[in-house]
Amino acid sequence: MHKEGTNIGVLALQGGFAPHIHMLQSLGYRPREVRYAYELDLCHGLILPGGESTTIYIQAQRMNLLEPLLRFAKRAPLFGTCAGAILMAKLGILDVNVERNAYGRQIASFCEPISFQKHCFSALFIRAPIIRELGSTVEVLATHQGMPVCVQQGHHLAATFHPELTEDGTIHRYWLEQIKQNQEA
Repeated sequence: MHKEGTNIGVLALQGGFAPHIHMLQSLGYRPREVRYAYELDLCHGLILPGGESTTIYIQAQRMNLLEPLLRFAKRAPLFGTCAGAILMAKLGILDVNVERNAYGRQIASFCEPISFQKHCFSALFIRAPIIRELGSTVEVLATHQGMPVCVQQGHHLAATFHPELTEDGTIHRYWLEQIKQNQEA
């Protein structure tokens, strides 16, 4: 929770949820780990972290979270990073076609500068997916070598890299503004 009463959840089934929690804390929030459907009712926004997308999907299925996630996405902003972006595409929350591990194995991970909202920072790509196709309502917010690496559809945001593993909170702040606008609507 933030001093303005905004509750931010981070899906904590598998993967890199802890760095998102740390990033949100550095921005003045006290996020909650989300593992059960009822916890979604307590949130104004939810981060789907990186990790292993198939494992996250299977865990969400076992925890009966898939339908609740779809309902949540209709009312509140999601932010998916790496595997989280893949999960958003698989569930039809984000109208994109994503290729998993498109840059290669873990050893092929890299850090490259990208520009987001006129702000340049280093983006960390770890076994990152590539967004191959975009639906007509998906807006590209950042690219790397001509390929979309950060996109927005409605109030949902997805990045194929890991902004939570840097000290730069620009993208998280942008998404938190989406939550604020959603609350005001």
